[in-house]
Amino acid sequence: MIGVIAGSVDHWAVREFFELFKTPWEFYQPGRRYDVVLCSDPAKLKSVDARLCLIFSGQKIAFDADQGIQIQSRLNGGELSAFGSSSPIYGEILTFQNTGSTHVSRSGETVIIRVGFDLFREVETLLVKGQPVRYAAVPTLEQHIDLIRNLISEYGIPFVEIPPVPDGSEFIVCLTHDLDHALIRNHKFDATMFGFLYRATVGSAINLGRGRMSASKVLKNWLAAAKLPFVHLGLAEDIWYQFDRYVDLEQGRPSTFFVIPFAASPGRSSRGSAPRNRATAYDISDIAPKIPRLRAAGKEIGLHGLDAWRDTDHAREEASRISEFAPKPELGVRMHWLYNNENSPAVLDAAGFSYDSTFGYNETVGYRAGTMQAYQPAGATRLLQLPMHVMDTALFYPSYLDFSEENAWEYLQPFFDNAVRFGGALTINWHDRSIAPERLWGDFYVRMLGELSRRGASFSTASQAVSWFRKRRSVVFERSGSDAKTLRATVQYQAGDGVPPLRLRFHNGSKSHTDVSFEGSVELDAHSLLPDRITVLNDLGGAING
Repeated sequence: MIGVIAGSVDHWAVREFFELFKTPWEFYQPGRRYDVVLCSDPAKLKSVDARLCLIFSGQKIAFDADQGIQIQSRLNGGELSAFGSSSPIYGEILTFQNTGSTHVSRSGETVIIRVGFDLFREVETLLVKGQPVRYAAVPTLEQHIDLIRNLISEYGIPFVEIPPVPDGSEFIVCLTHDLDHALIRNHKFDATMFGFLYRATVGSAINLGRGRMSASKVLKNWLAAAKLPFVHLGLAEDIWYQFDRYVDLEQGRPSTFFVIPFAASPGRSSRGSAPRNRATAYDISDIAPKIPRLRAAGKEIGLHGLDAWRDTDHAREEASRISEFAPKPELGVRMHWLYNNENSPAVLDAAGFSYDSTFGYNETVGYRAGTMQAYQPAGATRLLQLPMHVMDTALFYPSYLDFSEENAWEYLQPFFDNAVRFGGALTINWHDRSIAPERLWGDFYVRMLGELSRRGASFSTASQAVSWFRKRRSVVFERSGSDAKTLRATVQYQAGDGVPPLRLRFHNGSKSHTDVSFEGSVELDAHSLLPDRITVLNDLGGAING
């Protein structure tokens, strides 16, 4: 059990941190014995009864003077290296003479580790403001969790956690598709049509010369450009109205389609009217004939919102429009052009959305929130944020990363590695027309699906992933027994069919672990976390010995 000492201003960040690092914890209660005490409010730190005490602060504190700890530097932001990872720190960070950003001392039987940054202020920064593009490729919050995990293991303390990994897989992948331009026939002599013609002809030739496109793809684009007049005359099928090809490409893998509610509406930005080119020439009524095939194949329809991010009335109106054509008990949203602000979670939560998948980057690939886990953003009471990580346009657009397909492939390998290492849900956004001329990024997409499957991913719609995270978040750890030395973990979420089971991970104090699947309740000795000492109770009341 971890006892946490923190100021009230940090309590939201503390609670959310321990939903992501799902391990037994409570706010510190004097007189109780703890395996670990984690303190971010040193003014409240008195004598503690614990094997390990972790003190986090980016400021010089009385403890430093009492222990004779020499401060080497105090910076506003920096990087912390520990256990083979380097993590950006966005608040104040201290380094100590001869020991870097950590200092180890002892008080009786208690090991005390002084860490030179404020953990929970960093958590709040990541989940509310997000990371700058410079550090987009760093899963910073996952590395903070791993720091705590490694420090506990380093000093031989057994503990239990529920990792963000469904039993039976290595990690989750959410395949998502933003539908921005469903039909090219709706674009007559506008910027979208002329842009397509340029990119399909001149742009394709340029990309051939740059080694970014094969001759066969150039030919496909030229033929598509030649076909365009016949599309407008109704004599040829629409080259963009084929996004249901994802059913074939994904080969039974679930995915989520985010659909525009109203055509010809750019919505509003934080500065007033949004740019006119944010408006789309289609809305959900135009794609209604495609919806039955998508839903029959296990695909999900969500809202690609216009103004839902800024006020509840618009959010409800846009949600209602989607529900006319694709009714669903749990509706999710991703904002068009990723519009959002710090009030958006409360707005979307009040409108009844189950999840939002807006928090990500337009211009790059990465971990804006520093995590691959769904989390509950500040201001929300039920809504979860499912961060977006990989977007096709960020990889390939000349104004963004401008990668060739091979460069993009190499760039994504660490993201796949991190998914295996940390778990969570890797969320990918491949737009509707990205498998059509003039982009033709379908081959890359299929190659990526194969690689993710090879690495042990389980694929789910956004709603399915969020349901699994809700199930994990519902687990409550409680002390039980007359001597309070027994812990009980109970799943309090009644998930629907098909939600994978959770996994209990027992760290034995020597940097190794044992996993046990469970669905109902677990009782274990708080000081002897050994697999042969536990009993897992399933939902039918039977027992499975770990």
